[in-house]
Amino acid sequence: MNSTDNFPVEDMESGVVVSVAELQRQLNDSLKQLSPERLQVLADFAAYLANAESEAATQELLAIPGLLERIKQNQATPKAHYTSWRTIRSDV
Repeated sequence: MNSTDNFPVEDMESGVVVSVAELQRQLNDSLKQLSPERLQVLADFAAYLANAESEAATQELLAIPGLLERIKQNQATPKAHYTSWRTIRSDV
């Protein structure tokens, strides 16, 4: 079970709040009724939506000033300069 299964989502048109689990159930019911050709169209559209969501998240991260430079700097740091978290926090 996914941690977002019971996350409420509001339908923009009707204002009805439904859970992600309910939306997934409705989608699964609809999938059973589609032809293979329509399933392919739906799979392509789902991939497009996932890519668009990922791209939006990427753009949001890229908008953070200096983030990319800090990541590059951290990647260039030799592993010998790292300290094990176990050394710092033995109570964890």
